[in-house]
Amino acid sequence: MSIASRLYRNETEFDFVGRKRIGFTISAILLTLSIGSLLVRGLNLGVDFEGGTVIEVTNEVGASVTDVRDALRPFGLETATVQLTSSVDIDGIRVESEIIDDLAERENVVTAVAVVAGVDSTSASVTAVGPAFGQEITESAIRALVIFLIVVALFIAWRFEWKMALAGLAALFHDLILTAGVYSLTGFEVTPSTVIAILTILGYSLYDTVVVFDKIVETVEISQGRRSLAQIINDSMNTVLMRSLNTSLTSLLPVGSLLFVGSFLLGATTLREFALALFVGVAAGTYSSIFVAAPLLATWKANEPEWAEIAAAPAPKPDHAPPPKQPKKPKQSKPKTTPAGPPAAGPKPRPPKKGKGGRR
Repeated sequence: MSIASRLYRNETEFDFVGRKRIGFTISAILLTLSIGSLLVRGLNLGVDFEGGTVIEVTNEVGASVTDVRDALRPFGLETATVQLTSSVDIDGIRVESEIIDDLAERENVVTAVAVVAGVDSTSASVTAVGPAFGQEITESAIRALVIFLIVVALFIAWRFEWKMALAGLAALFHDLILTAGVYSLTGFEVTPSTVIAILTILGYSLYDTVVVFDKIVETVEISQGRRSLAQIINDSMNTVLMRSLNTSLTSLLPVGSLLFVGSFLLGATTLREFALALFVGVAAGTYSSIFVAAPLLATWKANEPEWAEIAAAPAPKPDHAPPPKQPKKPKQSKPKTTPAGPPAAGPKPRPPKKGKGGRR
């Protein structure tokens, strides 16, 4: 039977705990790449976090990024971020630059961009974000993340145990670092929508991990000390494997459509940052709940006395043992019988002896 058929029938027998080194190795490689990119390249923080001026106009004449940069060079803004946006019927230009405090200079920059785009400067949209506002957004995002992690740890420790809480937090940090690493490698802009998406995927990752832990606890109660910890975790994960995959696929399909079809094909670039965080986070959350959280739990609980005693005990005998063999009885010899026939002739009678006196 193929793997797909066994998955569909929920009849898989994968040894997740026995092959945990493979999952740990893959996670270590991905985490190393993510952390290295974050240290070298950093994150492309949006205007909402760093502050700046955003100018948006309609691109009526089809101007290029080079044309816009040439128009910004006299103002010393040639390093500004310039994006060509597009939707179904409208093409536009988005310019993100440092903060322009001088109102007259700001109007001149807006006019220069509008002239390149072939529109009137009054139709341009200008948004100015100060550094204080960006710092406030950053502090709020970090505060929300810390509160979320504390509440998650307390809930899992109360519902299950503290080792499960640590394993769940390890899976959450795993997903956070991978998502941040993808943003660093791709250069996607980090916006408030990205923060909302990250908080959403952390909740999703937590849900998947709690489902696995709940099944492990249920299996422990059923086994009643007759099975090892590795067997219990493997059976529990094989039981919920198809459920996790189905949940992930039903989430990844619409998010993938939003990311690839909506943003790349239809030009809805404002959805990219939000959709990318959701897509990477859902995929990483599914992976971490199976290959990170549960194997870590198995590693940390393997040395506990009760599980170490069960692992060291000999394998139990089967409940229905075959009956012992009965000793063979010795064969009894049958009495010999003579064939039927005339009786055998006995000795002939001897004649009587005569007396010594002779005749009378």
